[in-house]
Amino acid sequence: MEAAITIMALLFVAMVALGIYATVKVAKAAKRGVDRTIDQARRTVEDTTLRAKSLGQTGVAGELAQLRLSLRTSMRATQDSLHAGVAEDASLKESLDLFERLSAHGRELDEDLKRLEREPDRAHVAALLPELRRRTEQITHSADALRFAARDRARRFAEDDLTSLSAQIDMEAGALRHWTTATDVPGAATAGPEQRQGQAWTGAEGGAAGPSSGQPQAIPAPDPRSTAYPWEKSTRPETTT
Repeated sequence: MEAAITIMALLFVAMVALGIYATVKVAKAAKRGVDRTIDQARRTVEDTTLRAKSLGQTGVAGELAQLRLSLRTSMRATQDSLHAGVAEDASLKESLDLFERLSAHGRELDEDLKRLEREPDRAHVAALLPELRRRTEQITHSADALRFAARDRARRFAEDDLTSLSAQIDMEAGALRHWTTATDVPGAATAGPEQRQGQAWTGAEGGAAGPSSGQPQAIPAPDPRSTAYPWEKSTRPETTT
């Protein structure tokens, strides 16, 4: 009796622990989903604001917004492209590591641009614009180079795979068409259409007699009742009364 009570208590504790673990996992997953949604919403708002500033403002403020928007767009596109490609091509891991190092410089530049947006001395900001423009172009050029190279690599692999697949299909198609035709029958080249047809039928009947008859053998047509495809429905058996 005491052993049964102990087993039941252990089972109860195990179920409670399992329930707590599942609740924690669900809560963490929900928190990650909420954080991801908030981050995406924040990025969307920032991009929309920067786009509005770059189009609606002139001078130093508009150029700062344009630099930030160009930097963020290029870095995000490259990040999405590399993360999507590394799952299928492990050789992009090194490119992703290089991009992470480049991202550190991109975040630093973005913080500098954001800080200068609040700088009241516009003359000082205008003096820094050439250097900021150079840094932005250098980072975006490197990010674009990684993204374009990854896309070209994926496109080349797809073309090579398609070429190889087409060659294999052509070989298989040729093998499927490899049968003895009526033109292989002796005298068929000089015979008329009716004679060639008769020779073809004679060769087919002779081939059915045995492989040693020396006559061309016809390939028997497949029985449609013995061919089954996954997408075909199975026929219902006839009911007997």
